[in-house]
Amino acid sequence: MEPTCTNLGTNQMAAPVYVSETAPAKWRGAFTSSFNAFAVFGMLCATVTNYFTNRIPGWGWRVSVGLAAIPGAIIVVGALFVSDTPSSLVVRGHPDRARAALQRIRRPDADIDAEFKDIVRAVDEARQNDEGAFRRLFSKQYRHYLVVGVAIPVFFEFTGMIVIALFSPVLFRTVGFSSQKAILGSVINSLVNLFATVLSSFVVDRTGRRFLFIIGGLGMMLCEVAISWIMAVHLGKHEGITMPHNYATGVLVLICLCAFSFGVSWAPLRLVVPSEIYPVEVRSAGQAMSISIAFGLSFVELQVFIALLRAMKYAVFLFYAGWLFAMTIFIVLFLPEMKGVPLEAMHSVWTRHWYWRRFASDAKTEVQVNHFYGVLPADLSSK
Repeated sequence: MEPTCTNLGTNQMAAPVYVSETAPAKWRGAFTSSFNAFAVFGMLCATVTNYFTNRIPGWGWRVSVGLAAIPGAIIVVGALFVSDTPSSLVVRGHPDRARAALQRIRRPDADIDAEFKDIVRAVDEARQNDEGAFRRLFSKQYRHYLVVGVAIPVFFEFTGMIVIALFSPVLFRTVGFSSQKAILGSVINSLVNLFATVLSSFVVDRTGRRFLFIIGGLGMMLCEVAISWIMAVHLGKHEGITMPHNYATGVLVLICLCAFSFGVSWAPLRLVVPSEIYPVEVRSAGQAMSISIAFGLSFVELQVFIALLRAMKYAVFLFYAGWLFAMTIFIVLFLPEMKGVPLEAMHSVWTRHWYWRRFASDAKTEVQVNHFYGVLPADLSSK
C-alpha cells in the first residue's frame, strides 16, 4: 500500500500543475478538471473490475491486482512522449529548450513570443528573492495564496462527499435498502459523479470557477439538509431502523443530486484552483501543501465518520451543510475569478480584488501584463 499511496500523492500534486502550466489560458480549467474526470472513471472501472473478479474463488484478487498494472504501464510509456513544462525548463536554466517545448505545445505556426517573454519575466522576478519557497509562502505578500491554498482543500474535505461516496452502501443500508441494492445505489452514485465531472470540464472555462463553486455548494447544502430532515423524521424521532420505500428512494435521489453538485464543482475545482493561483516561485510548494492538507484531513475524516454517524445520526448531514454554507460565503467574498487569465499574469487578478489587493498590490505588474497581453478582460475589475 505504501508505494501506491506515494504514487497517488505524487500524481495529485504534479499532474494538475503540469497541465496548468502547459494548457492554453482559455482552456486551462477544462484541461485541469479532466484530470479529475479520468480519475473518477478509473475508480469506477476499478470498482466494476473488483465486483467481477470477487466472484472468482481463491485467486480472483490476483487478477484484480494484476490488472492495475495496465494503467500504470500506460502512464509510464506516455510520460516518455511529453516534455517538461516551459516554466520548469526556464527555472532550470534551459531557455532554448523551454521555447522549443512551448512551440511544440502551442503548434509550430503559433506566435509564442509574448507568452514566452512573460514566462521568462516571471522566472526572473522569482529569482530576485533568495528565500525558500515555503518561507515566501508564509510571508505577508503571499498571504492571499496561503489562505486560499489552505481553504480550498480544507473546505473540500468538509463537503462530506468523500465519506458519503466511500460509505454510501452503509448509508443506504441505514435507510432501509438491502445489501445488494445498497451496492447498486453506490454504483449509480459513482456514475452520476462521473457525468457531472465530465460536464464540468466542458463548462468551467465558460461559466468560470466562482459560478460553479457557488452553484455546487448551494446544491450540496440543500440536498444534505433534505437528507437530514428525512432521516430525522423516520430514523430519529421514531427510533426506526428502516424507513418507507418511497422515502428511502428519496434519500437515494438526493444523494445522487448531491453527487452531481459535487462533481460539477468542488470535485474538479479543488484541483484546478490550487494549481493556477500560485506564482512560479512557490507553485510546487503551494501545491504540495494543498495536497498534503487534503490527504491528512481525508485520513482523519475516514477514521471518524462511522463514529460521527452513530453519535450524530441525521445531524451529521447538518454538520456538513453548515460547512457548505461557510465555504460558499468564502467563495463569494474571497475567491477572484481566474478563467482565461495566463498563469504569469495571475497576480493582476489579486491586485483587483477588493480585499486581497492590500497584500498583492504591485503597480509594475499591471504595466507588464498590459505590455505582453493587453488589458485583461473587463469583468475581472469587478472581482
